[in-house]
Amino acid sequence: VSVVESGGGLVEPGGSLTLTCKCSGVPFDEYHASWYRQTPGKERELVAFITGDGNNARIVDAVKGRFTISRDNDRDLVSLEMNSLKPEGTAVSYCKIQGMSSNTEFWGQGTQVTVSS
Repeated sequence: VSVVESGGGLVEPGGSLTLTCKCSGVPFDEYHASWYRQTPGKERELVAFITGDGNNARIVDAVKGRFTISRDNDRDLVSLEMNSLKPEGTAVSYCKIQGMSSNTEFWGQGTQVTVSS
């Protein structure tokens, strides 16, 4: 199983980035997907969640209205569009997939997002 994030980088406050997570080795549409972020010294926190069929999604209050999660089950991709980024959004962002009928989960290696002028 492979879960690989991409799209991180340096962006100025107020800017935008889109993260992408490419998965392989599993029936992708049988896995829910989530994005998390982690800053040094803090626990990893959930940012967004989307069901395996893509019909239901949830964004945490801290980024609601600015972030959008989506998935393309034909391409085995899940994306996180991030707009109006703030400096406190500087973190390593991680993708996680979790089996719909099991507790099996797989994590990516993370991608760094830095919001700074």
